[in-house]
Amino acid sequence: MEKENATLLTELILTGLTYEPQWHIPLFLVFLVIYLLTIVGNLGLIALIWNDPQLHIPMYLFLGSLAFVDAWVSSTVTPKMLVNFFAKSKMISLSECMIQFFSFAISATTECFLLATMAYDRYVAICKPLTYPVIMSNTLCIRLILLSFLGGLLHAIIHSSFLFRLTFCDSIIVHHFYCDIIPLLKITCTDPSINYLIVFIFAGSIQMFTILIVLVSYTLVLFTILRKKSLQGIKKAFSTCGAHLLSVSLYYSALVFMYVRPVAAQSEDQDMIDSLFYTIIIPFLNPIIYSLRNQKVIDSLRKTLKRNS
Repeated sequence: MEKENATLLTELILTGLTYEPQWHIPLFLVFLVIYLLTIVGNLGLIALIWNDPQLHIPMYLFLGSLAFVDAWVSSTVTPKMLVNFFAKSKMISLSECMIQFFSFAISATTECFLLATMAYDRYVAICKPLTYPVIMSNTLCIRLILLSFLGGLLHAIIHSSFLFRLTFCDSIIVHHFYCDIIPLLKITCTDPSINYLIVFIFAGSIQMFTILIVLVSYTLVLFTILRKKSLQGIKKAFSTCGAHLLSVSLYYSALVFMYVRPVAAQSEDQDMIDSLFYTIIIPFLNPIIYSLRNQKVIDSLRKTLKRNS
């Protein structure tokens, strides 16, 4: 009988970031500003790359794809969170919840693959500069981007298909600000062991695989840089790679804490802090990190501003 009632459930409740009403307006304003700047920054970077033929090379095609994914993941999570600050009812339909998770899973996984391909691109550019145009052609670049999105789609399909086996009867309260898989598994009345195993195997494998590519690529880059005798070449290489390493470190540290560590070690508040980083803060920071540390992007922005002034 309990199982029958559970299958009739069509709505869940998202608790949001805080239960304290006095924090709703300040947090709403802060995250609204962050979201608007995230969208303007990432879409602006895409427009800049699109309109400047000099930026139609693999490095910036990867960067434009990353900006698109950052705008995507932020738009998947933030609008619902902003609405819930003032909503009398924080209910979300089960179908809407599944769609939100599916969209998040595609974008978050795609970002992992894109960061790995960007690291490989920097390895080829710095360690094999003479053959870089041959190895990293625009055709290969586009294929890697498409494979990144395909990997994200397949990963999302796997987790979503296993989520549909769950029923919710003990509680409908999701202690989170969006529908993520770990908070959903914590409240299901179906045995979630297989789901936790799938998360550990697939999310863990993808993160470890892409992190390994990043580490190997930048280890080889570091050795190549240290062998350079040109101070200008060293500064240019560190400037380009430093931005990417900062972005990668911020993104993966939050993801690993959320999905790879033991479930028992995760508190709900810590889950939300980790999630804030890779869904809202990092998509906001990435355009700043990559733009301020990239002279070609700055020069292109100056040209655009001069043409429009």
